[in-house]
Amino acid sequence: MNALLPTPQLAVLRRQTDPRLEWLCAQIARNRFLPVPPSELHFIGDGDFRAIGAEFLRHFVRLGGLRPDHKVLEIGCGVGRMALPLTQYLDSSYDGIDIVLDGIRWCASTITPAYPEFRFHHLDVANGLYNPDGRIEGETATLPFKAASYDFVILTSVITHLRTADTERYAAEIARVLKPGGRCFLSLFLADATARAGIAKGTARPPFRDDPGRDAPGVELLADPEHPNAAVAYDEAFLLGRFAAHGLRPARPVMRGHWSGQREAENFQDLLVLEKGAMP
Repeated sequence: MNALLPTPQLAVLRRQTDPRLEWLCAQIARNRFLPVPPSELHFIGDGDFRAIGAEFLRHFVRLGGLRPDHKVLEIGCGVGRMALPLTQYLDSSYDGIDIVLDGIRWCASTITPAYPEFRFHHLDVANGLYNPDGRIEGETATLPFKAASYDFVILTSVITHLRTADTERYAAEIARVLKPGGRCFLSLFLADATARAGIAKGTARPPFRDDPGRDAPGVELLADPEHPNAAVAYDEAFLLGRFAAHGLRPARPVMRGHWSGQREAENFQDLLVLEKGAMP
């Protein structure tokens, strides 16, 4: 289920793309009327703000199965790089939450007045990289949303900055807020056999290595052990097992990223789509 999509399947997937979606994404990437946050607020990610957001909208729809009527939650919404393209696609509502207050303030003052169904929330969770003085420990954090209230949850490059206890907690909370049959879209670093070979050969970027402080080596791989939240890769079987324990299982094969030396990848990080099983 989690094998790399071979080239013929990638070609079929590209041919099946809705031309209307391609037109919309192209328009978003070129739309100079969509706001861009000031440079001092770009605390995560680089590249063309609008173009990257448009590219991920394409991923959400094409790979994740996002529909305009879906109610969406984005965990780690940052400064709205994913939210702004979604304003041009969704007919329903969106909630974004982040641990960096400045980003939430910008989104709430810039996006919400024009799109009232787009709401932004601050969650003061501690993170060694982005919010070291946060009042809430990640392993005890609770999302301020009702159970079974969202069709689609987004985490782009969020698990990449979380340690195991925090990731476990977010998995439980995602499962709680998703409706049965709802999906979660993640971009992250998954260490399968091919990725580990790239790491061993030194062709992976970042150059991950096992966390020497863990009792179970190989579960977490860190790019910089002195700053562990900078970039975290997870053993694929371990991470999928933790999500599966909360009823979240892959809805499609993993779309491999080129971070580990994979060829013909469409994205830097791996793309994972999970689906919540129906209630018994």
